Amino acid sequence: MTSLPLAPRPLDPARRSVLEGRIRWIVAVTITYNVIEAIVAITAGRMASSAALVGFGLDSAVEVLSAAAVAWQFRAPDPHSRETITLRVIAFSFFGLAVFVTVDAIRTLLGAAEPEHSTIGIVLAAVSLAVMPILSWFERRTGRELGSASAVADSKQTLLCTYLSAVLLAGLMLNSTLGWTWADPLAALVIAAVAVKEGIEAWRGDACCHVPPGTATSTASATEPGCTDGCCTSD
Repeated sequence: MTSLPLAPRPLDPARRSVLEGRIRWIVAVTITYNVIEAIVAITAGRMASSAALVGFGLDSAVEVLSAAAVAWQFRAPDPHSRETITLRVIAFSFFGLAVFVTVDAIRTLLGAAEPEHSTIGIVLAAVSLAVMPILSWFERRTGRELGSASAVADSKQTLLCTYLSAVLLAGLMLNSTLGWTWADPLAALVIAAVAVKEGIEAWRGDACCHVPPGTATSTASATEPGCTDGCCTSD
């Protein structure tokens, strides 16, 4: 992939206003969906003693926090002024998720609980696998045009939910059809590992992929160390 700046051209005030409004709309939809997803996943996960399902629900809760942080940022007269704080919130939310899920998965592997079949979890994972890519693509595209590293970082959190939906679905299906109880906590550990990676990228996102408002190009975004696969890469 070729490194590109977030904003390929200057934006006039009218277009910037449209894009900022679109970001607010996207995060509102994301928050609503993920609140429902978190409640269903955590409840079903506790009922089935599923570390992967609980971890997925916690990821949804983290995504709510991430989207809320972006919404807070874009309520300011100058959203750019809140960019760094927003990225830090997103990063810490990833790290917190990783720690909790790892501990829960290890407990399950050590025999503290045995995952059971969860039809609700399977359906939830399948629905999220269809919905999340659309929300992620829309926010990422808008964030890049706007030049917002935090919006792009949040879109990656949403995309992470897509990957985790696939991992969760595989773990639940293997447990349900073949009785591989270890597949559930293993899926949870994959969720935790990906969360750490995304947290690190969000933490350094303001230095790696930041483009000041109205800037046509940014040499730094293409040359900053560690930015070869960050939010400033092309689709």
